[in-house]
Amino acid sequence: MTPVDKFKLNKITDWLWQMPKAGEMLVKAIIYGDQTIIRQLLDDVNKETGWNALSQLYNVACLPGIENYALAMSDVHPGYGFPIGGVAAFDLAQGIVSVAGVGFDINCGVRSLITPLSLKDLSEERKQKLADYLFKYIPAGLGSEGKIKLNIAEVNRVMLAGAKFTLDKGYGLNEDLIYTEENGCIEGASSENVSLRAKQRLINQVGTLGSGNHYLEVQFIEEIFDQAAAKIFELKQNQIIISLHCGSRALGHQIGTDYLKILEAASRKYKIPIRERELVCAPINSPEGRDYLAAVKSGINCAFANRQALTHLTRQALNRCLGINAEEIKVFYDIGHNTVKVERHLVAGREKLLLVHRKGSTRAFGPGRSEVPEKYRAIGQPVLVGGTMGTASYILRGTELAMKQSWGSACHGAGRQMSRIQAKKKWRADDLIKELKKQGIIVRGHSKAGLAEEAPGSYKDVDRVVNVMHQAGLALKVARLKPLIAIKG
Repeated sequence: MTPVDKFKLNKITDWLWQMPKAGEMLVKAIIYGDQTIIRQLLDDVNKETGWNALSQLYNVACLPGIENYALAMSDVHPGYGFPIGGVAAFDLAQGIVSVAGVGFDINCGVRSLITPLSLKDLSEERKQKLADYLFKYIPAGLGSEGKIKLNIAEVNRVMLAGAKFTLDKGYGLNEDLIYTEENGCIEGASSENVSLRAKQRLINQVGTLGSGNHYLEVQFIEEIFDQAAAKIFELKQNQIIISLHCGSRALGHQIGTDYLKILEAASRKYKIPIRERELVCAPINSPEGRDYLAAVKSGINCAFANRQALTHLTRQALNRCLGINAEEIKVFYDIGHNTVKVERHLVAGREKLLLVHRKGSTRAFGPGRSEVPEKYRAIGQPVLVGGTMGTASYILRGTELAMKQSWGSACHGAGRQMSRIQAKKKWRADDLIKELKKQGIIVRGHSKAGLAEEAPGSYKDVDRVVNVMHQAGLALKVARLKPLIAIKG
């Protein structure tokens, strides 16, 4: 049997494929993708490196207590344990919680801000000036430190209060929390379940962008696909949007590192069969499982606090550069895409609480859900899909079909198709900056190696990825955004 034969995918529709239940799988697996995306996934299997998303999806489908199916969104690519772009829900009594199902950058996510500016308001001179101000005001890069200096007691408060902590420091507007997932603070966090080392790593990092694929982008709405939804979202053609992509920084990574060892011991203790080391896990209701969930929630809250602080710094930069008042820059929405949460979903026609892991995928709740801000509730939650600094990003909206098919989930970005090492070998930062400048995109980066890693060509075609979500009906296109300025770590 060849590696590809092991994963004989059945085409259900042009946008949905099924990996039949086989071997040790407890449930089937579902992949959202078109012919090109599926071909790439199968080609990765054929390379026989063992590092491929389909093998990882198969392994997820073998985990105890998994409900209905293991899912892969259209941006799926290999990660640690779970594939990035993976979604899995677990029965609270029989299921498990896994570090791999969350990722190390806990609650990495996107916050988009609506400005009163239009494309015509940004001449080339003003654009250059704004890029300089943002690069100066937004701390970014590996190990970057922010202006908020905390002691351990304050770090503990951040973990419990989330975005409200930074708001109480004068960083933001009260209405910012209304348009933040979980209102900027998830219940159940406990600083006692986070190591001192993790806390120490956060002391100087609230209000920092970080490195890797994290960014601040100034964008304009190039195209609107759904005028009715855009009206409710208050989006207009050529409107200037600012998007922040970052997470819980070093604290989240340390939580993941700490609990990888704890859950490895728990896997042995509870005799849970593990097909890959990174998939170590613990029963949800075990002491180890409860401790990890409390730690993850602490990381989730720290990420919300971080994006809230960055929002304040962004407002300051726009005020001092262009004279725009803070109140004129509104939070459109803030959503995470490395999370694990207890949610209500329908299973076999009955409502049930499940623990939903989303690893590099976003919540895409449909109309009527109480978790969606009241202003948007009639049409569904905004879904923010980040592209690359040379292509596009999207605003989508969640659907009722997503609630039935994908636990209310959708893709989170374009998804890598090339490793960071491969990207650095193929592209040079200086050449990228020049090429993007020709396209009218100003790039400011703290690391040339980091810019090369994030070359647009190292990612999948975001238009294709989003089109699959749209055609499959999980998240419908509202607007396409093009970058004007990209600030990278």
